[in-house]
Amino acid sequence: MKIKAISLALCFGMLVAGCNNTQKGAAIGAGGGAVLGAIVGKLAGNTAVGAAVGTAVGAGAGVLIGKKMDKVKAQAEAVKNAQVQEVQDANGLDAVKVTFDSGILFATNKYDLSTTAKNSLAEFARVLNTNNDCDVAIIGHTDSTGSDAINQPLSVNRANSVEAYLKSCGVRATQIKSVEGQGSTNPVADNSTEAGRKQNRRVEIYMYASKEMIQKAEQGTLQ
Repeated sequence: MKIKAISLALCFGMLVAGCNNTQKGAAIGAGGGAVLGAIVGKLAGNTAVGAAVGTAVGAGAGVLIGKKMDKVKAQAEAVKNAQVQEVQDANGLDAVKVTFDSGILFATNKYDLSTTAKNSLAEFARVLNTNNDCDVAIIGHTDSTGSDAINQPLSVNRANSVEAYLKSCGVRATQIKSVEGQGSTNPVADNSTEAGRKQNRRVEIYMYASKEMIQKAEQGTLQ
């Protein structure tokens, strides 16, 4: 609990100071890595994405990855219909979470992509192709309406549809590390309201540091 209290205090201090990714990358990378990263990740909505690196990432590498993710986030924010957030991965490193409302992507209870969805995902594919040293995780979600027997496969099929279209736009299969559906198990809003259910029906795409990116950052060569 003592470590947690110290870590939470550090997180609060970062928020008050208005740190950018570079400053936070240094703080996260400098000692305490894995433990602090896990706590920060949970606060930021981490879903356990992150390259397997075995040891805590150093402060200098954290700075370079923070700078890189600042650029990635800015590029993703230019994509139409994309909701972009800064998060941390399982290593405590800066990552980018991009959310697409399923109302934009799909018709009700369907997993065929709409024309609007294809246009937005084609834009996003260009971001992924430009930053092919980022690993990618795709997660589908539903609201709580209906049964798990319907919602779980629907969330999987929607995540798979997004993956397939991104790959058709040139995104390498090796860049996409995981594709899954979580049904209604991970809501971000109140399922008792229509507005909340709309937020919960979504596909999330995480861009995070690959093992190769981390190695470049440790060597000081990451651009």
